[in-house]
Amino acid sequence: MFLLDTVSCGLNASGEPLLVMDSMIPNLVSTAIDIIKIVIPILLVVFGMLDLGKAVMAQKEDEIKKGQQTFVKRLVAAVIVFLVVFVVQIVLGLVAPRGENSNVWSCFDCIVNGTSSDNCEPYSN
Repeated sequence: MFLLDTVSCGLNASGEPLLVMDSMIPNLVSTAIDIIKIVIPILLVVFGMLDLGKAVMAQKEDEIKKGQQTFVKRLVAAVIVFLVVFVVQIVLGLVAPRGENSNVWSCFDCIVNGTSSDNCEPYSN
């Protein structure tokens, strides 16, 4: 596979890069995470307004309760999606604590924060 612009992160026992990848991968993941952090709260507000607005306009007690339940379900789903990166960080912290030779953390940081991260280094053979 021919990669034009590659980056590496972490070092194995022999001092070679632990992971070598196309620089597009960390940038795409970082962009996707940023989009999720912006779009999820906006969608939650918009859909919540629509659900509760329809329920109030119907002026029925059952419709209002149903709209509230739908909003709460969407709120829980949005919080779960929004906090995925945070949960992954906690799990990685339990499995691979940060330290001087924390290769897992450096690769995670490279992928999540894109090539602008200090842990993403240009790679050449």
